[in-house]
Amino acid sequence: MAESPPTLAVTGRVARITLNRPAQANRLGPDDLAALAAHIDVVDKSDVLVLQLTGRGKHFCSGYDLGQFAARTEKSAFEEVVNKLEDCRPVTIAAINGGVYGGATDLALACDFRIGVEATRMFMPAARLGLHFYQRGLERYVSRLGLDMAKRIFLTCEEFHSEQLLACGFLSECVARDVLDERVAALSEHLAGMAPIPLLGMKRHLNAIARNALQVEALNADIHLAAKSSDLAEGARAWAEKRRPNFTGQ
Repeated sequence: MAESPPTLAVTGRVARITLNRPAQANRLGPDDLAALAAHIDVVDKSDVLVLQLTGRGKHFCSGYDLGQFAARTEKSAFEEVVNKLEDCRPVTIAAINGGVYGGATDLALACDFRIGVEATRMFMPAARLGLHFYQRGLERYVSRLGLDMAKRIFLTCEEFHSEQLLACGFLSECVARDVLDERVAALSEHLAGMAPIPLLGMKRHLNAIARNALQVEALNADIHLAAKSSDLAEGARAWAEKRRPNFTGQ
């Protein structure tokens, strides 16, 4: 299978973006960033509830092409794509199928869930390269992993294995490689069965709280919208009848 920019596949309420440069450890260049941004835009305008992100081959992603760092506009494009992923409408799952390095560590942290395999390895070489990381990336590390762990990752440039990544919260779960797709599919189906209004609203507001950027009026508007929705009544009926609810997002 030829190498190419990331591809998007949509099945019902679940979408999957696959990084397609396994010979380069799924390193991201300008074309890849443009494709990622375009795919996220497509998903944002759809009724997709869950977006999966994974890589082809034995690595998840090795970050941005180091040869492009001299071009400041391209570095900004990487930041923008990672922020776009965090801010996107659906709930996101990083299916981490192997190594995750450099800026790709932030790409994974931008996702709501990170399911890795036992062979997962991660390191952030920014200080070793003379690179100062950007604001929201630093904020994601601190808010998700804590200040002490963020300092250890950024300042020592150590490599961390799956057990350490699970313990510090970088990985939400760790599974055997041969069941990764099955577990991600199961979690996706579970999430896609939730009521869309609170599912997507709470994802957005929780991320805002982590950045100290909560918009209280927007939160209250979503609380009101959920309270007035037909899905709330459907959820109560399904609970009483011990059946799976049929949510419409209305």
